[in-house]
Amino acid sequence: MRGQSRGGFRGGRGGSRGGRGGSRGDRGGSRGGRGGRGGRGGARGGKRNDFVAARVHDPVADGNEQVPSSESESEPEYSEASSSEEEEEAQPVSNAYHSLMASFVAKNVKTRQEEPQRKRRKLDHSISLAKDPAEPNAFVTKEDKETKHHQESEVPIDAGSVVGFDKLEEAESDESDVESGPPEEDSDDEQDTEGGEVDSFDVHFDRPDNAELAMRTKAISANQWTTKKLDTKDGGKGSLQIPGATEETATRRKVKSVRDLRLKGRLVANAESALGNFNAVEQAIAPSLFDYQDVLFGARTVQNAGRIRDMCCLHALNHILKTRDRILKNNSKLAASDNDDAEYRDQGFTRPKVLFLLETKEACVRVLDSLTKLHQFEQQENKKRFIENFSASDHIFSDDKPEDFRELFEGNDENEFRIGVKLTRKTMKYFSKFYASDIIFASTLGLRRAIESNEKKKKDYDFLSSIEMVIMEQADATLMQNWEHAEFVFQHLNLQPKETHGCDFSRVRSWYLDGHAPHIRQTVVLSAYLAPKINTLYNKHMRNFAGRLKYTPSYDAGIIETLPYGIKQTFSRFDSPSYITDPDARFKYFTSSVLPKVLKTPKPPEGGIGVLLFIPSYLDFVRVRNALVDIDISYASISEYTDTTDVRRARSHFMSGRHSLLLYTGRAHHFHRYTIRGVKRVVFYGVPENPKFYEEIVGFVGKTVERGEISKSEANVRVVFSKWERLELERVVGAKRVGKMVMDKGDVFDFV
Repeated sequence: MRGQSRGGFRGGRGGSRGGRGGSRGDRGGSRGGRGGRGGRGGARGGKRNDFVAARVHDPVADGNEQVPSSESESEPEYSEASSSEEEEEAQPVSNAYHSLMASFVAKNVKTRQEEPQRKRRKLDHSISLAKDPAEPNAFVTKEDKETKHHQESEVPIDAGSVVGFDKLEEAESDESDVESGPPEEDSDDEQDTEGGEVDSFDVHFDRPDNAELAMRTKAISANQWTTKKLDTKDGGKGSLQIPGATEETATRRKVKSVRDLRLKGRLVANAESALGNFNAVEQAIAPSLFDYQDVLFGARTVQNAGRIRDMCCLHALNHILKTRDRILKNNSKLAASDNDDAEYRDQGFTRPKVLFLLETKEACVRVLDSLTKLHQFEQQENKKRFIENFSASDHIFSDDKPEDFRELFEGNDENEFRIGVKLTRKTMKYFSKFYASDIIFASTLGLRRAIESNEKKKKDYDFLSSIEMVIMEQADATLMQNWEHAEFVFQHLNLQPKETHGCDFSRVRSWYLDGHAPHIRQTVVLSAYLAPKINTLYNKHMRNFAGRLKYTPSYDAGIIETLPYGIKQTFSRFDSPSYITDPDARFKYFTSSVLPKVLKTPKPPEGGIGVLLFIPSYLDFVRVRNALVDIDISYASISEYTDTTDVRRARSHFMSGRHSLLLYTGRAHHFHRYTIRGVKRVVFYGVPENPKFYEEIVGFVGKTVERGEISKSEANVRVVFSKWERLELERVVGAKRVGKMVMDKGDVFDFV
């Protein structure tokens, strides 16, 4: 069974990317198909060219076999409680407390009647408390209260629960890590920096105004937003939206440095050292970021990525520390109070509060390095194991690869992972169980694998019910994967839980019980550029009652003005009545207007005509390739699914002129950044979403001209576009031209 699981579910040793018999699911690429580069897999094992199938074909759909615990270092570490045979999927509700409790009671009664007797283990809580009284657990459950009156308690152990890859001792430690006594005195924890009179944490999470919350959530449901254009010093474009119709609410404070933020005292020194003063771009997003508004940042670059990451990590740490300290203070008040009716609502249903959606394991390493740089923990448990499983510092590329490619794929570039991290006052613990974690780090694919299971009744996503902050880094890279995984994750955030998980409902914030958590949650999405799917995510899932900010760089000039080659570039617009029928209209235009001209291109005495057909979408690629079968032209193709040997052969035959036409997909270029020689003419079947791709593909022709293989007059570039590609076109030709190109009567536009 072990061998079968290794080969059938995860594609061999390479996880979702390994070679050796990976499952070829039908949901799109789990990694997108970096074929020729592949084979590194989960622990960098396997051959370098073997992981294509498993990385490209997503095995989510046919998950008939589970991963053995010894094969994954970051399996979902949460308990899956038994449930009834006809358990329904949890959905958000608005009338909360009594209906929610009633459903739990009914389910628990039915479960006790149906399930077999569980084994029980005795835990001596007095020993646990004596072992480390200075390291409290900042999340109080109903069971935690009961341990104050019992020296020993019997804890049921579900035989079907998933502990993951922690040792049993670690699991027991998490279960028995209860709050003991008042919090330690820490005077500088109460020192906030000069961040104004109102703490955004109190206003947004701890004590939101109920009337304003109700008014704004109603406005969100009606899609009523007050929009204000922001003036930014760096020339970027900012759009701030506040739910409702009052313009005075669309104001925000100025944040020029770390000193303008209200931070926990223990973070101030490290934050000033790491960040200090904010530049113009950072000042544009900092007020929204630290005031808990949603942020869609479409100007991420290799140069600004590090500081933006530090800002997000600082905000996440500050949020967790404030949440934890608030709970500890309220615990002390409850312990000292004689009033049995005292009520402090300071928690959610479950402990995890922050979710980082990252693209690779190496990106996870960078984020955790940033966290430890901003908060120096005395101890980091399982750090060595984390580095061994997540880092690969020896995996680097030569300087001829673009810098954005090196940033994304250097190191451990496996993209199926998930790991929980628990923070206490002095310790950061890696590989904690999800329900005992404060932060969850995962790829969209890895988190979906954690949620989905063969047996529907074991499907568990309650650990996402109380997420208060989501930070999605490199959304543009996620677009090159299966974007459905991202949508799946967001659809399972902040749903009412199916089980209680030991929750003390007297401490749960009322807006959780009322089903308002999706409007309280802050979502931060970072991307190099925006695309329709990212905008859809913004409109559908970034609906914060505090407001939302969309920031994009200025594309006044466009990348076309920076190209040094002086090659003629022709943009041809075709009529497309609707976005849904756009692929059909595009194919018809290509086969009737573009392809005949390619076929009529005269062949030179030596070599071939050298036409590179760049096709952004794989579905369009298949359609065009099938159409060429019955046409008298020699062609080759390179896609994200093409084997390394076939890629090498196609490039060689194209360069020698044996093949006149080379089909090349956008995802193949994303995952490999091939340098293709022999390109004399380029046809763009569609405008690339990534403007760097346009620059690099046109550069193939430019290099051919520089080598003297053809003259500038012979070289040419043709781009096919429709009015639905306005965003992509703006990044290439510039904002000052895109309006005329999309709306004018003419349909052919030439650039040199």
